[in-house]
Amino acid sequence: MIFDDVLKALRQLSDPRFLRVLLFGLALTVALLVGVYWLFTLAIGWIVPDTLSLPWIGEVGGIDTALSWAAIPVMLIASVFLMVPVATAFIGIFLDQIADAVEDRHYPALPPARPVGIVESIIDALQFLGVVIVVNLLALIVYLIFAPISPLLFWGVNGVLLGREYAQMVALRRLDAAGARQFRRRNRIEIFAAGVLMAIPLTIPVVNLVVPILGAATFTHLFHRLSSGTGARRTG
Repeated sequence: MIFDDVLKALRQLSDPRFLRVLLFGLALTVALLVGVYWLFTLAIGWIVPDTLSLPWIGEVGGIDTALSWAAIPVMLIASVFLMVPVATAFIGIFLDQIADAVEDRHYPALPPARPVGIVESIIDALQFLGVVIVVNLLALIVYLIFAPISPLLFWGVNGVLLGREYAQMVALRRLDAAGARQFRRRNRIEIFAAGVLMAIPLTIPVVNLVVPILGAATFTHLFHRLSSGTGARRTG
């Protein structure tokens, strides 16, 4: 049944609202990385002198310019590692729009969901990003110790994190806080399994950028399938 949820989400990836969120998130990510590089070069210009006097060599000029050029490959390498978490945070701000698109197409009879404000979305996205980074940094030692099975450990750890985050996000659109907790507890095994399915593509370059959108869509299907007829308390 979980695979059905994933397949439904995959079939809707060409939805204009899905693509709009993806492109907007990537554009914000690129703009942020370019902005960081620009601020870095400004800082170099303020801190590093134009010329430097070295023993036995004398005056050496153009140091700030050389450092600015050297920063380009450094930023390119850093962007490889920063692109996914930063894009995930930006896309996470708009995940509610993905859930709306799924419900409009597959569950048109539903009443409007609880509106999620932009400030609340930003806070949730940044909190989740922080948790993912901190947990994976702490788990890095375990990954290194058990290197042969580190991919399995990575999928397991991030399966828990992604499953909880996406389940919470979609549940709170339709349930109160208590109902969302009950939903997660009642369906923890399926939520974890779906989270692992979302964690596996994180290890595939380029594909990993689609994971936030795929996850929101998949868990929206999962929520409505599992909560159907349970009598959970709904908001609104």
